[in-house]
Amino acid sequence: MKIQTADQIGVCSWSLQATGPDDLAQKVNALGLKRVQLGLTPHRDDPGAWDGVEEVLADSGIRIVTGMYSTIGEDYTTPETIRRTGGIVPDQHWEENLALAKVTAAKAAELGLPYIMAHAGFLPHDPNDPSFDKLAGRVATLAHLFAEAGAGLLMETGQERADTLLEFLDEMKRRGADNVAVNFDPANMILYDMDDPIEAVAKLAPHVRQVHVKDAKRTQTKGQWGEEVVVGTGEVDWVAFVRILADAGFDGSYIFEREAGDDRIGDIQNGMAALTAAMKTAAK
Repeated sequence: MKIQTADQIGVCSWSLQATGPDDLAQKVNALGLKRVQLGLTPHRDDPGAWDGVEEVLADSGIRIVTGMYSTIGEDYTTPETIRRTGGIVPDQHWEENLALAKVTAAKAAELGLPYIMAHAGFLPHDPNDPSFDKLAGRVATLAHLFAEAGAGLLMETGQERADTLLEFLDEMKRRGADNVAVNFDPANMILYDMDDPIEAVAKLAPHVRQVHVKDAKRTQTKGQWGEEVVVGTGEVDWVAFVRILADAGFDGSYIFEREAGDDRIGDIQNGMAALTAAMKTAAK
């Protein structure tokens, strides 16, 4: 068992809606954190990797632990629109997204990052689905590209069941992409109304290299989004979640991702208190 501690906690750069490196450093300092996952390509409200950001963060003792690769053309209006437009699924954006991946890989190499996280898009649940081979080929292409930059590819959870992702990871190994692992986001499984996060993390724990700390409440209306809420006020059982990772020897980062609300820092601070309490309870 690996005791999980507050030293493992960090934050996504885009969650803080920073206007530049100095603003990002100030907001991370306000949280008292020393770990950041940095958006390496434009990601929603995040301008991405700005000039000098590594030096500015380092001056405050803040370390960039992983990067984020994002794609163009995504429409999050409903679960169905993101199913069609998410990640590297759409054919019309594949070449441009591949070009963005090359830029991302170069930046990750420059920063010496061990992992780049990405939303691949909805994985087909049936390996015999004609789109399975195409998407597997594209993910393997990204994985090989990132490997050349010295980085692994972290696939984010939520848009598929754990068993589907496990099968896809096996497919990556068959294609020689041994550097593919998991960024586990328990809230996404609730938001997408897809899987139970505790059962899923128990299955995926050996492959988890990073966690997105986020909480949610499941939708009551099929086909609509669930509700993202402050960590500790949703449906994720954080004590059980942490205990499973501790038993698996997890030593990666717990990265807070807050994508809703008008007080991101306050919400994350409240979430940090809930997660830290869960860590202490799980260690007993």
